[in-house]
Amino acid sequence: MNPSTLKRIQEIYRLWKPVYPYLAHHILEYYDRQDGNILEIGPFCGVLFALDEMKIGASFSIATFPSEMVDFFREETKNRSVQEKIRVIETDSSLNGFEENDIDLAIFRGAFFFPSLFQVNLARICHILRPGGVAFVGGGFGKFTPDFIIRDIGERSRDLNLQIGKAEIRKEELWQEVQAISGKGRVELISEGGLWVLMKK
Repeated sequence: MNPSTLKRIQEIYRLWKPVYPYLAHHILEYYDRQDGNILEIGPFCGVLFALDEMKIGASFSIATFPSEMVDFFREETKNRSVQEKIRVIETDSSLNGFEENDIDLAIFRGAFFFPSLFQVNLARICHILRPGGVAFVGGGFGKFTPDFIIRDIGERSRDLNLQIGKAEIRKEELWQEVQAISGKGRVELISEGGLWVLMKK
């Protein structure tokens, strides 16, 4: 990945800091627990830090890629003094290094919208979920983020996303993709607050 793309992804992380707590509340509508093994996937992480601050989860991992983002998130855990609590693991979209039935909540923000950067492996995400586990995969501000925050960051966020190759995807296209794994768990599309795939194992 070229340095300019990495800088833009890192700027998106910083730009979205006000959003993460609100998006976490949206996810918690579907993850009705206080404990569990929580995993955030990809280069667009950040919600996991909000969940930790909210005292949700018993263990935490960031599975990030490309390799340059590993150092970025490790530095962020140090800045937040949570490096002993949150593991940062280098992987790819196939989630090598994670076992079956390992994760209670998986979050993958930015999924589906950046096919030039990575491909989303929904079957693999379902594979690593424990029975009863939940995955929240997709993109958007979530339904609880206030309008003033969206107004403040929306234009810059949109510009950065386009610069790193964001593609539009229609609900119908995404649903066709989701059907391929529908036999492995309950799957539904959520279009409130973005476009998300909710998987329950």
